[in-house]
Amino acid sequence: MQISKFFKFVFISVSLCGSLLFPQMANAYPVFAQQAYDNPREATGRIVCANCHLAQKPTEVEVPQAVLPDTVFEAVVNIPYDTKVQQVTASGAPGPLNVGAVVILPEGFKLAPKGRMSDELKAKTKGVFVQPYSKTRPNILVVGPILGEKNREVTFPILAPDPAQDKSVHYLNYPIYVGANRGRGQVYPSGEKSNNNTFTSTAAGKVTAIEAGDKGTTRVTIQTAAGEAKEQTVPAGLKVSVKTGDVIQADQALSYNPNVGGFGQAETEVILQSPNRVKGMIAFFFTVTVAQILLVLKKKQFEKVQLSEMNF
Repeated sequence: MQISKFFKFVFISVSLCGSLLFPQMANAYPVFAQQAYDNPREATGRIVCANCHLAQKPTEVEVPQAVLPDTVFEAVVNIPYDTKVQQVTASGAPGPLNVGAVVILPEGFKLAPKGRMSDELKAKTKGVFVQPYSKTRPNILVVGPILGEKNREVTFPILAPDPAQDKSVHYLNYPIYVGANRGRGQVYPSGEKSNNNTFTSTAAGKVTAIEAGDKGTTRVTIQTAAGEAKEQTVPAGLKVSVKTGDVIQADQALSYNPNVGGFGQAETEVILQSPNRVKGMIAFFFTVTVAQILLVLKKKQFEKVQLSEMNF
């Protein structure tokens, strides 16, 4: 237990130090949401990942229609995107997209232990580290960021609860909420914009100069109507959309939108099915089937009797 706490402390410390020393390298690690939000799903139903990943993209989830108590099942999250496109990395260079996902399960459902997983399920989840959101939220699972090219479909192994062991759980229909992102976000948890954004002008006026800056940045100088020269720096990796001599308005785009990723939400339902109900349904269908067979046999027997009487 002490060793586990030590490694968790080291992991969080390294993540925090990395975010402070190299803020532009952040890629929406789940730890940021875990530190900032007790629950990643707001009262409105919005998942907080959308606060940093502003573009909307499709997300799909597949689960069984019904599951039995104390059994392991899969929730498969599909994160579709074109693997040929590349995003602007923190350094300004092009790079592949990463993906991440969060699955919000009903109370009582949790990450399946490896000892309960089949060999097939272990193979599907190999190399993908799925973890609980927190100790107090074991029903919320997160993964990422991981390389999107190999993980556009992410499998979450889930253990269903047993109402016989947990009296707070009942045999009902339960909702499952899913959120998934592909690519870098537009806003860091601190509120600062990343370079994965369209950068806009802070003043109206005429573009008088466009010059190369340090480390791949671009300096754009705007002369206002009052004759004041305002200089803005467009981050590395962004393509400037204005040219010298252009007359621009305040908040007009100075660069093209580099974002090729985005975040999407989806929801579905799963039925926690009672074994007794399943047995009852099987017994009912068996009884109906036997009754139908007996009815057919009885009918044939009656027809034979009628035929023999007619021949007589």
